[in-house]
Amino acid sequence: MRLKDKVIVITGSTTGIGKAIAQRCVKEGAKVVVHGLEEAWGQEVLRELGEDNAALHIEDLTQDGCAERLVKTALNRFGKLDALVNNAAWVVTSSIDDTDKTFLQKVLEINTIAPLLLIKAALPELEKTGGGVLNIGSVNAWSGEPQLLAYSISKGGLMTMTRNLGDSLFRDYGVKVNQINPGWVLTETEIQRKKDQGLSDAWYESIPAMYAPAGRIIWPKEIAAAAVFWLSDESGPVSGQVMELEQYPMIGRNAPKDTSTIK
Repeated sequence: MRLKDKVIVITGSTTGIGKAIAQRCVKEGAKVVVHGLEEAWGQEVLRELGEDNAALHIEDLTQDGCAERLVKTALNRFGKLDALVNNAAWVVTSSIDDTDKTFLQKVLEINTIAPLLLIKAALPELEKTGGGVLNIGSVNAWSGEPQLLAYSISKGGLMTMTRNLGDSLFRDYGVKVNQINPGWVLTETEIQRKKDQGLSDAWYESIPAMYAPAGRIIWPKEIAAAAVFWLSDESGPVSGQVMELEQYPMIGRNAPKDTSTIK
């Protein structure tokens, strides 16, 4: 097993990509701290993974001291910490018209500042184990959609943080920092978000080729499969890197012939 006996904190893991990463990590032999805001969802994940393999921490990441308490949960339950996955994020629509100072500050606090504070809190323990950090970003970090302005700004900041700390923390502490930038992923919340925007209940069953050449968008378990590489010893001394996981190149993509819309 590729993650045998590793202890991993995974934020935002009661659903979606985080949940898929937690499931795959346990299958690969790790112990995980499941985190989120939804107690009922968290308990369901805990039952699935087994209490011998997982601990649950329900708390808003923006609360003072949450980062330290998450690290303490790992230490109290499993005695060490080998890796941190910063996955939790607020995916929220906004444009230049409705992005004000207060709103942007809230998005940044959740998506960019909270991951930094978690890295700071986990660093002493990760240094002991020669561990690492995996940030889950977004392809929107490169510029983003017009209606994802604040979210895209926050993910751009996270990507810069990964490259900065991937250099300095590895040299000074022996702690690697890398990032996955997923494209469009079929999570439970994304299904509901698109329905709330007026799409049909089965919108994801017929995605135009311009959005998904494969005819479908990416599954959370496919992001989780990539996460295992970065969390395992197989990634070696690689640090400060960002991996895009999308169906087409983010730069230099040819204009698609199919311009039909999602229904």
